[in-house]
Formats: sequence, C-alpha cells, structure tokens
Amino acid sequence: MSFVRTLARPMLASSFIVAGLDKLKNADDTATQLSPLLQKAAASLPFQADEKMLARVIGGTQVGAGVLFGLGKFSRLSASLLTVISLLNTFVEWRSADISTKEGRQARRNQLLKNVSLSGGALLASVDTAGRPGLAWRAEHLALDARKAAAGARKTTGKTLHKADKAVRRAVEHTTGA
Repeated sequence: MSFVRTLARPMLASSFIVAGLDKLKNADDTATQLSPLLQKAAASLPFQADEKMLARVIGGTQVGAGVLFGLGKFSRLSASLLTVISLLNTFVEWRSADISTKEGRQARRNQLLKNVSLSGGALLASVDTAGRPGLAWRAEHLALDARKAAAGARKTTGKTLHKADKAVRRAVEHTTGA
C-alpha cells in the first residue's frame, strides 16, 4: 500500500467510524431520524425487525466497514458499503434539516456538501484497485490474449496445412511422373 493510501484511508474512515458509533450510542435518535426509511425496510424483511434494531445494524455496519477500510482490509467492499450508507445519511439529513431560517438553510447546504464530498471520496475508494488491475481489466485482457493466441494458431495451422498440401502434391507428382 502506498504512503498516500496508508494515510488517506484512516483519515476518510474516521468520519464514518465516529458517525457509526454515534448511531449505535443514540439508536433511538437514529431510529427516529431514519423512521420513514426504516419502516419500509422493516416491512420488506422476511423476519420481524424494529426500527431501533435496524438503526443499530446500520451504525454497526458503518463502524465495521469504516474500520476495515481504515485498515485497508476488503477496502473496495467496505468503501462500497460506506458509500451506500453515506448516501442514505445524506438523503435523510437533507430531508429532515430545519430550513425555516436563513441559518438553517445555510447549515443544510453545508451539511449536504460535506456528505456529498464524503460519499464521493468513498465512491472513489470503492473503485481504487491500489495499482493492481481489477477483474474487468483482467477479463478484458484475458479475452484479448485468447483472441491473439487463436489468431496465431490459425496462422500456424494454415501454414502447416499449406506445407503439407505442397508435400502431398510433390509426392503425387513424383509418384505419377516416375
């Protein structure tokens, strides 16, 4: 891992970890804030789940993904989870912000910009391959190499067949001409 990644991952992860711990500590407030979304999520689950438990799951997921990302373990997966959670938080905070005053609207805008920036950083990290090729690149180049090998094999086979044809014709001419 490069020096920049070693430094940047924990820096980006720290915000998510602290927010996740806050969600765990204040699960009642989180459940209230996320209530409209959590009601829909709880209704679609095949088992009985309450909003407070789902708020804890979201907070725990945020802490776990943040720690894994900060340590550089499963960094693309954990960054993807953090992106989804961050976008969810962005939507909920933007929707529930107080906009009755000029200061409230300004605070809402600043919070939105901060959340969108964190989401963008996590999204960028979710596609970072740390200098190693990703699966799509590997698959594309494997297919390209296979096509080149097949073309080379066709060319070699064609030359071999042409040489064999010449040899057979010479042998037939030699046999019939003698």
